[in-house]
Amino acid sequence: MQVPQINAEIIAIGDELLIGQTINTNAAWLGEQLNALGIKVHRSVVISDNRSEIITALNEASSRSNIIIMTGGLGPTKDDITKHTLCEYFQTELVINEDALQRITEFFERRGLPMLEVNRQQAALPAACSVIHNFKGTACGMWFERGDRVFISMPGVPYEMKGMMEEVVFGKLASFYHRPVIRHRTILTTGVGESFLANQLGEWENMLEERKIALAYLPSPGMVKLRMSSYGDEGRDVEADFQYCESELHRLVGEHIYGYDKETLQEIVGTLLRSKGATLSVAESCTGGTLARMLTSVPGSSDYLVGGVIAYNNHVKTDILQVDSNVIQQKNVVSKEVAEAMATGARRRFGTDWAISTTGVAGPGGGTETHPVGLIYVAVAGPKGCKSIELRLGKRRESNMDMASFAGLNLLRKEFLEQKADI
Repeated sequence: MQVPQINAEIIAIGDELLIGQTINTNAAWLGEQLNALGIKVHRSVVISDNRSEIITALNEASSRSNIIIMTGGLGPTKDDITKHTLCEYFQTELVINEDALQRITEFFERRGLPMLEVNRQQAALPAACSVIHNFKGTACGMWFERGDRVFISMPGVPYEMKGMMEEVVFGKLASFYHRPVIRHRTILTTGVGESFLANQLGEWENMLEERKIALAYLPSPGMVKLRMSSYGDEGRDVEADFQYCESELHRLVGEHIYGYDKETLQEIVGTLLRSKGATLSVAESCTGGTLARMLTSVPGSSDYLVGGVIAYNNHVKTDILQVDSNVIQQKNVVSKEVAEAMATGARRRFGTDWAISTTGVAGPGGGTETHPVGLIYVAVAGPKGCKSIELRLGKRRESNMDMASFAGLNLLRKEFLEQKADI
């Protein structure tokens, strides 16, 4: 049975969002969570904390969306006018909610802080709303209904908003609407561009269409995500369709697939190393610690990551990593030979099973005709020798550092699997 799609619209309120002072992370989180509920976010806007802007946004959103979620504009200061505007929009008035007042009073008492009149006024809420209590702050949320439309107003502080949505709002939405089934599966690829994948997967995309599965290409530095999505049909064995389509994708481009959904490459590499009790060290030149930062972003990475060297100066390469100075002079510091010598030296210096190295011209300056900006070598040394790859990237320094680090992790993943980690 086909279930009608329930659409949502997110309205983020705040001048700080418009001028770039604060990044609107709330919209991204809400989109992900609502989608998992079977509610499709089809529009997200940012507006000023201004009465006319809020009313216009509410009118436009309610004309096309079942659910309107607002974030921001609920603080104790005079510039937060969302509650007053909502009273006007729903033709109601502010009244002191005694439960909210008690919670706010207790909030200040627990912290030994005086409760001011502006704090007390946060318990003044529109009489027409259902109050959504905030257990992590003082600004309450509000739930309004108008016909088959639901309007939700949330504070803009992310951890407060998330707690209220998870504890109250998502459950209420699930009860209020009969929602379609939505399923996603994201396949993570690296080492190949979006255009190459699209060229290789034409027939595969046709197969997806026959099974009512939508496909999105999501490129980012170092990777392309392929997201399969199925919307709406109850009683369909979507999981079986996904598994069959995945198996066909592996047949076509399996060598470029490294993970699924929310997995990160550093997590995958860490799991592989931990599975064999293997250790890792890094020697970074052009990436300047980016590779180590990626690895240490994983909780428990101390199980396998021993340490590293930022070998920016050639003396560090020769004195600490014991790279032969003649190799640097003859082959250039930006070369596969130096990258391999760095990885081998780090493996020996730290006594690890594996080592990754990077050397290159990150940019935007410093390139030459023979060694242009974006030329980077990455090497991995392991129990059965050393392997390196050459990268020809662009001129953006940060992107080059990220992509080279990503390439190093992926080279380690591939070498680990190929060598079967016979340590």
